[in-house]
Amino acid sequence: IDPNEIDDGRLDALAAAGMNRASIGVQDFDPAIQEAIGRDQSFEVTKLAIDKLRARGIASLNADILFGLPHQNNERIAASVQKLLSLGPDRVALYGYAHVPWMARRQVMIPSDALPRPEERLRLFETARDLFVADGYAEIGIDHFALPTDGLAVAAREGRLRRNFQGYTDDTAPVLVGLGASSISRFPQGYAQNAPSTSAYTKAVRDGRYATVKGHGFQGEDVLRARMIEALMCDFRIDAAEMKRDFGATEAQLRAMFDRARGEFGDMVTVSAAGIAIPAEARPLTRMIARAFDAYDLSKAGHSPAV
Repeated sequence: IDPNEIDDGRLDALAAAGMNRASIGVQDFDPAIQEAIGRDQSFEVTKLAIDKLRARGIASLNADILFGLPHQNNERIAASVQKLLSLGPDRVALYGYAHVPWMARRQVMIPSDALPRPEERLRLFETARDLFVADGYAEIGIDHFALPTDGLAVAAREGRLRRNFQGYTDDTAPVLVGLGASSISRFPQGYAQNAPSTSAYTKAVRDGRYATVKGHGFQGEDVLRARMIEALMCDFRIDAAEMKRDFGATEAQLRAMFDRARGEFGDMVTVSAAGIAIPAEARPLTRMIARAFDAYDLSKAGHSPAV
């Protein structure tokens, strides 16, 4: 929900339809940063939206905040996090800002020379993380936080945590249906993506056509590798017994993958008969380590930094 756009009528309709959880996009509360990214959203407007949601019985609230934004420093992100904490969200997603102006044209206006360097990005993340943890939130995977009583924290403690295109979840459904432009769906057979252009997506829907423009059917080791990547992102380890039992992986197959990761990352991973794990001090590199298990080379595809 965008606090700048939501109104009482829409909230009433959503509540009447049975909405029981809402996600609020925050990004950052600092006015200078908001001006740089073209998103004017005051703390007061955000608080009003949250108050209205709670007044309608929406008990579970999630908020997204970004690190790595232009002009962001430790003091500014700390101030934004403390304001967010005062709103008491049940879950928080702390995402790294992805500067990809070649894919998102609106980002051309964002001054790239004002973006923090990789080591500064890491410090920004650590500053925000420390504040969430100090306020009693459980650290979930690589970029989420949740109150200990929240379902996400419970799933993490019980080893039921999953990750999809929306982030971490305790939903174990094998199907995820993406609605809207550029959204991605996952089925047992593979992935499907909608048209990235809003106009193209809308036209397809109005014409009674599927808005899907591309997809990928699972083949070979795809399902096995997808689960291995998810396990690293959720639990920071891959259980060799699970891969053999549930996906038919062989000892030789797993050993080759684990040895490749150890050869690339050294002490940043530990390999044993039980599987492979990422030590606590190496967890900021989880995305990069997980990428070693991806059979498709995306290194030249123009993606944003992994850290």
